[in-house]
Amino acid sequence: MSKVGRLAVAPPMIARHPRMRAEMLAAFPEAVLYEGSTYMTEDKLIAFLEDCDSAVIGFEPLTERVLSALPKLRVVSKYGAGCEHIDFHAMQRHGVRFGYTWGVNKLSVAELTLCFMIAAQRWIMPLNLSMRGGERPTYRNGRLLTGRTVGIHGCGNIGKEVIRLLQPFGCEILACDIQDHADFYRQYNVSSVSMDELIARSEVLSLHLPRTPKTLGLYSKDIVFRIRDQCALINTCRGGIVDEDALLERLDANTLMAAAFDVFAIEPAENDRLIRHPNMLATPHIGASTEETRLAIVRAAIRGLTEHEEVDPSRFYAT
Repeated sequence: MSKVGRLAVAPPMIARHPRMRAEMLAAFPEAVLYEGSTYMTEDKLIAFLEDCDSAVIGFEPLTERVLSALPKLRVVSKYGAGCEHIDFHAMQRHGVRFGYTWGVNKLSVAELTLCFMIAAQRWIMPLNLSMRGGERPTYRNGRLLTGRTVGIHGCGNIGKEVIRLLQPFGCEILACDIQDHADFYRQYNVSSVSMDELIARSEVLSLHLPRTPKTLGLYSKDIVFRIRDQCALINTCRGGIVDEDALLERLDANTLMAAAFDVFAIEPAENDRLIRHPNMLATPHIGASTEETRLAIVRAAIRGLTEHEEVDPSRFYAT
């Protein structure tokens, strides 16, 4: 028996990825890896973690019901960044400790965000569709990212990394966050603004918010329709934060320059009219999907099994 006791590894990607699987089993040879292809439901997770002392989870639902059914579980380590499927108050009640590394995916997501920003400014999506459709457009003037007013909503690890990557572009950078990042803002010449000012001034608006009760639906129809005309809206954080029907209305009306989303309210994405819109660049939640980042994430999960701490719910979502 390993030093973490009986260990079960729930995220299906770890078992399917040869290098991640090898690293997990090298660290914990007796670990039981889930061999399925999709994330487990509550019932399946309870059955899989039965009699376990420790677990690695990804987007599996760690709820009051699950924890009540697993009295032996004492340590949970997180594979990946999103924690919206975890009830941290329930973890406190059941005395379960938590292993987590902040910002392990920040560079991967920030690079994708920068890719989206440039693609949106240069009409990459509609021009590519036109070429693939047999047309041969002569030209279509886009805009430089250099010198644009870029708004960052959420200045945590990923938002900060995006700001660092933007430095060579000479952008005017606006940031909106509930936390005080004054020292960082001074270092990178960032203006702290309200949400109203952010959506009114940003020529490129990039979302880097966690999915919490306070951010779910934050970009309602009213907010989406108040975003500056000809803004490019980027979302590489979480689905459900932006009203997708309202976004489609603005794209149909050509009042937004473009949208580029890696995340959707329902995944895999089902809103075909939105994802097929010529001014919509859509990807299937690939923000952390680089070989370097996946290995960093699984190594963080391995560390989290022995380097864990008492759960503080306020660090993960608004209470």
